Amino acid sequence: MPESIVATVVGSGALGVALAWIAWRAASLERTDPDRLVMQLRLAQVAALLLALVAGIYFGMAIAHEDTAGTGFDIAIAVGFWVIAAVATTSEPTRALTMLALAWGCHALVDLAHGANILPASIVPAWYVTACAIYDVCIAGLCYLPLLRR
Repeated sequence: MPESIVATVVGSGALGVALAWIAWRAASLERTDPDRLVMQLRLAQVAALLLALVAGIYFGMAIAHEDTAGTGFDIAIAVGFWVIAAVATTSEPTRALTMLALAWGCHALVDLAHGANILPASIVPAWYVTACAIYDVCIAGLCYLPLLRR
């Protein structure tokens, strides 16, 4: 297995575990506890940063395959996710987490669009589409987890 794949899997796993820990802490606090708001804000900030990072992967893949038709649309989508991440960092935590949960769900759809050849499938490895879509849905759930106890 190539070193880059191992690094991607380990790094993504570590970032996911860190996000899960923050989400669990935020969800476990009482609704009236002021620390809950702080933890939700931290979760939103980390999830937004991670969304920008993941969107950047498609940006890089598009640049690496600049001769492939449709990569400009991938770059536009990545910029859209960066805008959402930026807006989320300046939003109230409940709104930010809702926005991020939806954005992560949409990112899963973008991944699946690559797998269905709606977006250029040749720019990403075949394993990446499914793995990233599953990861995105899990992160979306973690973003929404603290909001379930309103």
